[in-house]
Amino acid sequence: MLPATYHKFIDWIGDGTGLPDTILHIHAGLAVLMIARLLTRRSLGSFVPWSFVVLAEAFNEVMDRLNFGSWRWEDTTSDVLNTLFWPTVICLGLRMRPMLLPRDAARVKMSETA
Repeated sequence: MLPATYHKFIDWIGDGTGLPDTILHIHAGLAVLMIARLLTRRSLGSFVPWSFVVLAEAFNEVMDRLNFGSWRWEDTTSDVLNTLFWPTVICLGLRMRPMLLPRDAARVKMSETA
């Protein structure tokens, strides 16, 4: 019952927006990332908001599996990649950026004015 209702809701979103499934997964991944960031108040560079995206996508794929009665691997793989790509890039990009300590930031500012 729940998987069928969930699938109808997802179809309703797709039909209402007119967007293809691929684009909906990209938007959903970014929306979940931002909502998780706001709710948890954790940096996008932490794995906490990213983990919410992973959990939401796992839930979505399990619901698809229950609704269709089997895994549809090509669709599942595409959905997971489209949903997780940009949240992963954002998270890793922020984690890898050089961190300036307050004293380093002051030095950088001074050297820019010299």
